[in-house]
Amino acid sequence: MRGKVPGLIRILFIGDIVGKPGRLAIRTLLPQLIGSEEIDFVIANAENGAGVAGLTPKVADELLESGVDLLTSGNHIWRKKEIEPYLEESSRLLRPANYPAGVVGKGHALMKTAGGTAVGVLNLEGRVFMSPLESPFKVGDELISRLSEKTKIIVVDFHAEATSEKQALGWYFDGRVSAVVGTHTHVQTADEQIRPSGTAFITDVGMTGATDSVIGIRKEEAIAQLISQTPKKFTPAKGGLQLQAVILDVSPESGRTEAIQRIRLSVEG
Repeated sequence: MRGKVPGLIRILFIGDIVGKPGRLAIRTLLPQLIGSEEIDFVIANAENGAGVAGLTPKVADELLESGVDLLTSGNHIWRKKEIEPYLEESSRLLRPANYPAGVVGKGHALMKTAGGTAVGVLNLEGRVFMSPLESPFKVGDELISRLSEKTKIIVVDFHAEATSEKQALGWYFDGRVSAVVGTHTHVQTADEQIRPSGTAFITDVGMTGATDSVIGIRKEEAIAQLISQTPKKFTPAKGGLQLQAVILDVSPESGRTEAIQRIRLSVEG
């Protein structure tokens, strides 16, 4: 990993946390990573933090106490209804901004690093092979305009299925945000790059959870459903722990990302 450049803000974005193994990976690996890589701000997608789908207030608090500054989510955030009051009240948990008006929670946030630098975060959800929500392009336009009045640093979590939709949004926002980071598929892609106008992009950050799994699920259950074509109960897998993420080095003056590093840490678990 490259050393931190003086004057830049270093942001860690952690891929989808899945169940107890994912939380254990966070507790085990995150504190040392923050210290060794001089991380200024930590964002993590936590929509699968409680079991294989959904999030509870207790789990959200656990992740925030483990060193995460802000939690993002996606379509699975609604699986556990007890999270809805927390979504409404918390300033540190986002749901995708392009849900209809009146849905609980909010889709963007402005927070400060320990050094006082403002960081804007926008959570959007894709529509290809997913629900017919409001356009992430249109909603993103509006919210980026608002956030850019208060900070140059804006990170977008685009929770989407189709790689084409993720790539298109990354190009559409190039030069207007610091990074567009894909989540949802749980498979880390090797296409990290900085677009011509300074926006970092990766199709999918990956997953934080059990390595001996199918996207965090017990492989026997996933295989059984695919073979039988009938629903099966999914549970988090066990066996090995991994944390997948990207590190973004961002200029607070321009908002441009100067470097993006894809990382994968693992430990026996």
